Amino acid sequence: MHMKVALGTDHAGYEYKELIKNHLMEQGHEVTDFGTNSPESVDYPLFIRPAAEAVAKGECDRGIVLGGSGNGEAMAANKVKGVRCALCWNLDTARLARQHNDANMISIGARMIDSGLALQIVDTWLNTGFEGGRHIRRISLLDGDN
Repeated sequence: MHMKVALGTDHAGYEYKELIKNHLMEQGHEVTDFGTNSPESVDYPLFIRPAAEAVAKGECDRGIVLGGSGNGEAMAANKVKGVRCALCWNLDTARLARQHNDANMISIGARMIDSGLALQIVDTWLNTGFEGGRHIRRISLLDGDN
């Protein structure tokens, strides 16, 4: 399924962002790259927040953010109402982020995992559906709908 994917990163995730961007485009996805565009040190919220806002507004279907650990990037993305960004470090966390949490964004720590695993996480997350059922009520509570 063709998707519009937002990408945002700090300097530590720059190399992985470029790999993921090429990987997504090769699969036919449309990518909006919110930067950063070099390995020079930057303040990650300046790049993560616009990516998260694009997902929240529906301009992008999903979003992927990257950093050294991915923690700060997930926190920054989750400040945007309507975003559910999961920190993923293996295939199970990526799969469960979709199945149980309907995560519309993921965060990956480029200094924590190798690039091959990062691409597998992206593929797993993109290709896993939301289970619905008992999880719908929980997502509604998480989103503040109730």
